[in-house]
Amino acid sequence: MVTRAEGERARQLDGILAGGGVRSVFQPIVDLDTGLLVGYEALIRGPDGSPLEQPDRLFEEGRRLGRLNELELACQKSGLAAAAAGDLTDPWSVFLNVEPEAALDALKQGMGSPEPGNGDGSHPPRLRVVAELTERFLAADPAGLLDLVTLVRSRGWGVALDDVGADRDSLALLPFIRPDVIKLDLHVIQQHASAAGAEIFSAVNAEAERSGAVLLAEGIETAEHRNVALSFGATLGQGWLFGRPGPLPRPLAPPPARPVHIGASDPEVNAAGPFAQAAATIPARRARKALLIEMTKHLERQAMRSGEAAAVLSCFQHVAFFTPATRRRYGELAQSAAFVGILGQEMPAVPMPGVRGGPLPPSDPLVREWGIAVVGPHFAACLVARDLGDDGPDPQRRFDFVLSHDRQLTISVATALISRISH
Repeated sequence: MVTRAEGERARQLDGILAGGGVRSVFQPIVDLDTGLLVGYEALIRGPDGSPLEQPDRLFEEGRRLGRLNELELACQKSGLAAAAAGDLTDPWSVFLNVEPEAALDALKQGMGSPEPGNGDGSHPPRLRVVAELTERFLAADPAGLLDLVTLVRSRGWGVALDDVGADRDSLALLPFIRPDVIKLDLHVIQQHASAAGAEIFSAVNAEAERSGAVLLAEGIETAEHRNVALSFGATLGQGWLFGRPGPLPRPLAPPPARPVHIGASDPEVNAAGPFAQAAATIPARRARKALLIEMTKHLERQAMRSGEAAAVLSCFQHVAFFTPATRRRYGELAQSAAFVGILGQEMPAVPMPGVRGGPLPPSDPLVREWGIAVVGPHFAACLVARDLGDDGPDPQRRFDFVLSHDRQLTISVATALISRISH
């Protein structure tokens, strides 16, 4: 039964979506070395003073009423239009929060970047957009997340991964998203020194060093917070020390000498399958399945030692090979790794608590493959094998295989696997 309060919020949402009631406020982002402005984050608000003013309540209502896609589209248009109207154009950057479960549809509807008119017929300056994604979407729909990243980049936008360090999933996401900007969660900056903070520091700096991603620290409220951010390797900062959310100033500060870099590559997905990809660069060897199973177990143990930021992706050909003994091992993996996904024919979406499944259609080349990829902050390895079609006892069946500790190859293999896990 719908309560009176729920009915009133539903009517308010109707009015917001029908009458352009979504608005945007902006919080500055600065270069921590110079203190100079590099851009703003556009933050969504509902009507001033209403029960739906705050974004969490607004999106909660949109989700409850099944109108999340409409709301997402309205929010993106509001943020971009307000940035354009305030001349927040290149070389400044506008950071735009994106709700992953709805943004893909919104972008496919043709959402563009409204740009200010010059009034003289000349080509207007373009918006420099960085889409902020959160880790919530990884476990729900990894394939959809990769599609969203590809679509965002196809528009010339950058990608920021938000709230990194808030939980282990965000650390495991980094190699798959390859963000231009890694936004450190405010609790990372504001908390006291701890073992958990050291793990985050190590994982984030390793990824930034490898990929060239920029670190942005959120929640900087004091000079001490700024010092902590600098010690973490952050070059950009955001928080009340530099300004609270509000309207864009008129005029803007002088343009930044060092704009936010946009240019990370998309995650690569090889349609032919992981084995073909690996065997193209590393000569394949041949072994019986009994040996491959032991090698797989070894990599599973390595994953358990890699800490809470590891991702484990495995392919078992068919759910029949996901045996009770294997289930026990993957139950332990689910307790230690940030993300565990397995694929195979007839594999259920949730084979067991904490493990995501991906059913393979008979036409998928992975049906003939066995493999595992482990990606952690400081360890990466993969084993991919192709079934030669032998008859006889299962442990004696032969496979051609490639074992590699090359990080980029392992990430590509893991991406090919995780891209097959969706709703």
